[in-house]
Amino acid sequence: MSSRLPRAFFDRPTLEVARALLGMRLVRLDDGQRLSGLITETEAYIGQDDLGCHASAGRTRRNAAMFGPPGHAYVYFTYGMHWMLNFVTQAEGFPAAVLIRALQPLEGLEIIASRRAPRPPKLWTDGPGKICQALGIDKALNGADLCDPQAALFVETGQAVLDSSVTIGPRVGLNSVPEPWKSIPWRFRVKESA
Repeated sequence: MSSRLPRAFFDRPTLEVARALLGMRLVRLDDGQRLSGLITETEAYIGQDDLGCHASAGRTRRNAAMFGPPGHAYVYFTYGMHWMLNFVTQAEGFPAAVLIRALQPLEGLEIIASRRAPRPPKLWTDGPGKICQALGIDKALNGADLCDPQAALFVETGQAVLDSSVTIGPRVGLNSVPEPWKSIPWRFRVKESA
């Protein structure tokens, strides 16, 4: 039986949360319909010193959710076309979050397919913008409390992922970010065969 992850899950070091989220079930309630998938790829963004993190420029209206309490959603718009879903981690006031980069869809497949058609299933949720499109996640969920019993967006326990099934490497798309932040190994991904 799946159970919702409590706030304590998110209120710990971001790298721990990013790894622990692999295999957990992301759930979106959309007009009473459950859309869900197992999380298969994450990236950590940690504090104002991390030049790959939105908080490196200080607190803004856009990134304010990152400075909030753990266990909340940070949803932002990028490239003028994609919404991106992050989970806020660590203590309130310290800006850190985990970007959800990929899912293995499980529930609500007809709705997901209609939003991602005509692409094949393996391309439905293999990127952070694709996840938000597939699950209907946008700015309305920015700041949403994932731990609220009435939440329309939350995370449940899923399947354990062995360390041998996980690859760790640099984050994606930080081409203009200087080292060491460009190459720091803060991306966690379940291997294809797993």
